[in-house]
Amino acid sequence: MQSILSNLRMLKYGVIFVLVIFSSCTPKISQTCKASFYADKFNGRKTASGEKFRNSKLTAAHKTLPFGTKVKVTNLRNGKSVKVKINDRGPFVAGRIIDLSKKAAHKINMDKEGIGNVKISYKKPH
Repeated sequence: MQSILSNLRMLKYGVIFVLVIFSSCTPKISQTCKASFYADKFNGRKTASGEKFRNSKLTAAHKTLPFGTKVKVTNLRNGKSVKVKINDRGPFVAGRIIDLSKKAAHKINMDKEGIGNVKISYKKPH
């Protein structure tokens, strides 16, 4: 009898542990969209977050995501991915949702075309 009660107690704590872990996980959001990358003329200029823009960093602009959000960008043409940090606002061209630094665009082989179809995924902001 004692061993059955002990097993039930362990089961109860196991269920509570699993519920706590899964309830604290933030869901991931994914979107398919068009992406572009920054022109060289923006290098060294101040971004909307106050940081200096560098085409040599893995950063991006998005119209609404909070600054500092980490976004995984996957080029749908070749499956290559890169992780970027949102530090600016934009792009301000209809049909585009994210503007990548040149380094980020190069990592997913999008720097030759200039515009590409991508999937972006990120954790839902709080």
